[in-house]
Amino acid sequence: MKRVLMIAYHFPPLAGGSGIQRTLRFVQQLPACGWQPLVLSVHCRAYEQVDDAGSGLAAQVPAATVVRRAFALDTARHLSVAGRYLRAWAAPDRWVSWKWPAVQRGLKMIREFAPQALWSTYPIATAHSIGAALQRRSGLPWVADFRDPMAHDGYPPDAFYWAQYERVEREVFSQASRCVFTTAGAAALYRSRYPAAAYRVSVIENGYDEPSFQAAEHSVGLLTQADRPLQPGALTLLHSGTVYPVERDPAPLFAALRQLHDAGAITPGRLQLRFRGSQHDGLLNQLATRFDVAAYIDLRPPCGYTEALAEMLRADGLLLLQGADCALQIPAKAYEYLRAGRPVLCFASAGSDTAALLHAAGLPVAADLHSATAIARELASFLSSVAGGTAARPDATAVRAAARPLRTAALAAVLDAACATAPVAGAGQAA
Repeated sequence: MKRVLMIAYHFPPLAGGSGIQRTLRFVQQLPACGWQPLVLSVHCRAYEQVDDAGSGLAAQVPAATVVRRAFALDTARHLSVAGRYLRAWAAPDRWVSWKWPAVQRGLKMIREFAPQALWSTYPIATAHSIGAALQRRSGLPWVADFRDPMAHDGYPPDAFYWAQYERVEREVFSQASRCVFTTAGAAALYRSRYPAAAYRVSVIENGYDEPSFQAAEHSVGLLTQADRPLQPGALTLLHSGTVYPVERDPAPLFAALRQLHDAGAITPGRLQLRFRGSQHDGLLNQLATRFDVAAYIDLRPPCGYTEALAEMLRADGLLLLQGADCALQIPAKAYEYLRAGRPVLCFASAGSDTAALLHAAGLPVAADLHSATAIARELASFLSSVAGGTAARPDATAVRAAARPLRTAALAAVLDAACATAPVAGAGQAA
């Protein structure tokens, strides 16, 4: 069996973060496709929150998987004074201290296990810097995985960090045998930005994990019928996961709630918006107070993955927010929403990749996230359709196509192709 050295910040026992799912499921499923993963990650001190119980996702890492961790600090937590730190200590990101220890650990793993390929995954840019350094020193084919675009219009907003991202990006496209993106829009952007490397760009979308959903369905099946509603007597819309204050600004949604309340279209106790693990409860509380809609808002802490999926299965509707600045991205939870089979209320730009995914699954995209008036109109219509039992559900064929094993098979094919082709011009050779 061939081996691939996988460089990933997001990996159990890190608690929370949808990025864990992509790498973890690849690690689980690649052996069935002829590839044995070797994982190179950060020391657990670099994680803001870990699964101390050693259960959950940590227990799902196959026992035979080699996992090595390198020294790393979070600059914001470990190297700041009064909340301030030097920008150079967080360039390209707060985990840059991981780079050289990881390169040394990675070289030892290459000597010990002789992998046939390298794989690294962003949005932690340092992971790609490590991949580039290991590629130069080993000459191995390297697949660079982009879960989001890097340096693009308006992001990062700080010119210094934008330049750092752009530097890493250029390094990737000068060396990587293949560059993988999660959406067609992001892939098209980078094919146009780096036309000489266009043939090396592939798309492998995110997906959902069927065994995890089966476990969640079993847990829901153990409930009595009376216990199954998330909020008995109320229609509950669930937003599961991080709320982004800028890229997916929830303020217009709260303003829309106020409009509907003032019009008598909604009443407290009959509608609830539940935010699970938002990471920004303070902001949501501020918005609830500002628009005087606290009676409609239910903030819940992060929970285990199976519990989060079970909650999706029990919600009356699932809420998806995607701002215009993220038109080339699809929230990873969108695929889990599809598998959950519940009605989805999505606020996103009409031409976005998120909208394309939902349209392909037979679901509508309600309105642009930035218009409170449009949100109010579409929210009222959605609530009426859910209450009347006429809300659209995801198409079963589209749901099956989003299963993780299909994505893993695609990655195995990319790794095979990278190994079968000549090294990229200008890339380093074995040292």
